[in-house]
Amino acid sequence: MQEPYFLLPTFQEKIWGGNRLKTEFNYDIPSDHTGECWAISAHPHGLSTIMNGQYRGWTLDKLYKQHRELFGNATTDKFPLLVKILDANDDLSVQVHPDNEYAQKYEKELGKTECWYVLKADPGAEMIYGHNAKNKNELQQLVLTKQWYRLLRHVPVQAGDFLYVPSGTIHAIGKGIMVIEIQQSSDSTYRLYDFDRIDPNTGQLRELHLKHALTVTNVPHVDHKLTMIEKQVGNAIVTTLLEGPYFKVDHCQINDYGTSVFNQDEMTYTLVSVIDGKGKLAVNKQDFLLHKGQHFILPSNVRQWKIEGNLECIVTQPNNKL
Repeated sequence: MQEPYFLLPTFQEKIWGGNRLKTEFNYDIPSDHTGECWAISAHPHGLSTIMNGQYRGWTLDKLYKQHRELFGNATTDKFPLLVKILDANDDLSVQVHPDNEYAQKYEKELGKTECWYVLKADPGAEMIYGHNAKNKNELQQLVLTKQWYRLLRHVPVQAGDFLYVPSGTIHAIGKGIMVIEIQQSSDSTYRLYDFDRIDPNTGQLRELHLKHALTVTNVPHVDHKLTMIEKQVGNAIVTTLLEGPYFKVDHCQINDYGTSVFNQDEMTYTLVSVIDGKGKLAVNKQDFLLHKGQHFILPSNVRQWKIEGNLECIVTQPNNKL
């Protein structure tokens, strides 16, 4: 059957989390320290559940495992992507992620390349993105002597900004920032620095992973220049934010209750997150109401769909060349 699959997210409480996942998206969050919405996820640390259609009640990992034809007959063992929304009520730890080879060796999972589209940012909000060390020796010395003011690069951000964070990039989302994150399906994170915060569960300083972090960090840091391409699709303005080795990410804006028709081929599938507004999705003569905070997958047997309304979406497809 040709139909979209709407997903029920799971939530993660974090020491740095807040309550904006409720106030901004009306999610039923577990507490006012909720940091992450795992919106489209087949990762065992936070599985999404299908809310509609013939597979209602199935988790996404089960659907991917048993019906690979809905995902372009993908040959990868595990669903490759993960979409989250993060609410940083406080600074996240300074961290770095491994690549595929390192993660497979030490964590038995995929590496973690990711990207962020900034949804909200308080005035003066900053990300930590990259570092100033010229070589591995300088990196190690600056870390071990805790010269964070010399090592870390601070980047001011505002709503609508987009950052690409390949594996090996030192980074941290700053206080007062909310992002939608598209990443490889991985939960491998190595903390480099955590502002000497105490873990409320243990009463001790939160664990760091200096050996792993220093090993996987790219030196020197290189900013990735992004070439964003904008095109008109019906009444939608579609901006390609990134076409990288693991995923393609588009920003889609439909204004004034316009209508746009989209297509995909049989070898791919599409992940959609509604980040603002409302409208309607039409697939195979069925209509589905859309509103802010919804997430859904258009499987590969859906070759065409129509969206109308006044809404803003982040649209992701896997890189099916891999």
